[in-house]
Amino acid sequence: MSQLNKYKRFTITSALPYANGPLHIGHLAGAYLPADIFVRYLRLKKRDVVYICGSDEHGAAITIKAKKESTTPQAIIDKYHHQIKNSFEEFGIAFDIYHRTSSQIHHDLSQEFFLNLYEKDEFIEKFSEQYYDEDYNQFLADRYITGTCPNCHNENAYGDQCERCGTSLNPTDLINPVSTLSGKTPVLKPTKHWFLPLDKYQPWLEQWIDQKEGSWKVNVFGQCKSWLKSGLQPRSMTRDLDWGIDVPLEEAKGKKLYVWMDAPIGYISATKQWAIDKGRDWKLYWKQQEDEADNACLIHFIGKDNIVFHCIIFPSILHAHGEYILPENVPANEFLNLEGDKLSTSRNHAVWLHEYLEEFPGKQDELRYVLTSILPETSDSEFTWKDYQARVNNELVAILGNFVNRVMILMHKFFDGKVESETGKITLTDGYLNDEIGIFYDALESGIESYRFRQGLQSVMDIARLGNKYLTEKEPWKTIKTDPAAAKDALHNSLFIIGHLATCLQPFLPATARKIFEMLNLPVEFTFDQELTFANGHQLNHAALLFEKVEDEVIERQIEKLHNKKQEPALVEEVKIMPAKDNINYETFAAMDIRTGTILTAEKVAKTKKLLKLTIDTGIDQRTVVSGIAEYYEPEAVIGKKVSILVNLEPREIKGIVSQGMILMAENAEGKLTFVTPVDEFHDGSVIR
Repeated sequence: MSQLNKYKRFTITSALPYANGPLHIGHLAGAYLPADIFVRYLRLKKRDVVYICGSDEHGAAITIKAKKESTTPQAIIDKYHHQIKNSFEEFGIAFDIYHRTSSQIHHDLSQEFFLNLYEKDEFIEKFSEQYYDEDYNQFLADRYITGTCPNCHNENAYGDQCERCGTSLNPTDLINPVSTLSGKTPVLKPTKHWFLPLDKYQPWLEQWIDQKEGSWKVNVFGQCKSWLKSGLQPRSMTRDLDWGIDVPLEEAKGKKLYVWMDAPIGYISATKQWAIDKGRDWKLYWKQQEDEADNACLIHFIGKDNIVFHCIIFPSILHAHGEYILPENVPANEFLNLEGDKLSTSRNHAVWLHEYLEEFPGKQDELRYVLTSILPETSDSEFTWKDYQARVNNELVAILGNFVNRVMILMHKFFDGKVESETGKITLTDGYLNDEIGIFYDALESGIESYRFRQGLQSVMDIARLGNKYLTEKEPWKTIKTDPAAAKDALHNSLFIIGHLATCLQPFLPATARKIFEMLNLPVEFTFDQELTFANGHQLNHAALLFEKVEDEVIERQIEKLHNKKQEPALVEEVKIMPAKDNINYETFAAMDIRTGTILTAEKVAKTKKLLKLTIDTGIDQRTVVSGIAEYYEPEAVIGKKVSILVNLEPREIKGIVSQGMILMAENAEGKLTFVTPVDEFHDGSVIR
């Protein structure tokens, strides 16, 4: 193995996604799919590895989303944490734990970190001028300020970073700053904050980063050197915010930790929680050991917009603390574009993961394959639906699936699916095949260990190409008539190629690998050091198609969907009002008995996407109501909610459940739902008139 061989254990992290919106394919290609491939590979090599991630639930981005949706930050993080977690699970990202930075264990650890640095006098305490919105009477966090980037002149740069050029900024660097709350120019007012002296750590950072030349990606190393060349400045680790982790100082009442102070610590707090759950020692994966050779290997998988935080700020925090290991590598990916344009959440120009999973059920590996083939490893790349179709049809179906299917069908046709030999010994008899497969294994390992996952996947597909070529040359469907022994030998050798294919596919296409192992009737968890063998008389299972051809109409529908949803960003969103219905008389209205109630239990209705089964205390009784709100609310998020319920609606059966009433929801023109709830605390059963 490579440089990785010196480590006994591995701590692998993927960037914590903000819990203020769903996942899209750009997120997958940036930080999650590459890490998942790498982790699955390490596990196949029987390495001790823990894979950590979780929702980043603090910072201004959350509060901005809450204001936009007229709700609370807690409601936002609950909604999107569950949606993101479910999407990851359904897609098959193999985290050991997916945690939350809103957890108490994370709050405690973040405050411990801050106090450790504070007690060592690592912080610089100073008053600085910070932007203040006079209309809203509050200081503005970085993301509440936009303006023109002084580096690339992007007019929509944020106060902490320009997402176009990646430059790390302070709000006062922006040209023509504007408050996102009022839309007006903010004023500068003095406020006290605690700054991390990055300039103090610069000599150490330069020495440490110089050691990474050649092992870090050129794009990552280049960005780090550029920041260091520009000269680092102290950066505030606290903010004037009402959402986040309290600064644990008496004099800092009302202030919160900077989100980039607490978010990376989320990797550690998640590991602590995993260790508690599994009865393990988290310190082995994060703390420096007495014997340096016993240290874990820490690797951060991120997108390029997070390089400064993982290569400059977080290492400085760990270095100042003094007890923690530093990242061995930060293999950041560049950006994935979509259909000739940048991915844009504000314009809805994205392929959302949860929508893909709904519209392409069981097609996780198809998306894994296409995204791995185009990963933006050192430069931006592009996803198009036509390319998706071409790669699935011309590579997965025509090369990989075709080879496996042909061999399995021929084995069942000629030999009833039985692997038998007169000599009693079944081995790969072709030396050339054996040598070629060995070369592809080496290329696979080299690609993955150097974070060139596209190369690694290519080497696996080369095994499939080798198999198709071999089968075409040997023509067992012809030789079965003239030389049955040669036909059997060719098909047996082809089975070994399929077995090696399945083994090597496991990091990339895990569901496909499992299907192949099941067809071969071999263990579905096959590690790299296991010998691939077939016992004499081994019975194969029946052939099954691995992939289906993607038809033109499916692709055209996706392209049209993107076109219809894409919209230019607006400073003020147009509010659409649904038209009024026809008048009714008072008696019709008075006949409705509407009461306040409380949701006691909630669960999803099986085999539906929109329905929740609720138990509601109406003050009169407890009753079951089936409600179509599952697309907007997770069951855990609605328990304890005060609702308005129509109690004298005639009961009706929905999906085998008798629903006794209807809860009232407000719905906007886009179909979004929210509860109709009394402003003041009223007891259950209060009449709504």
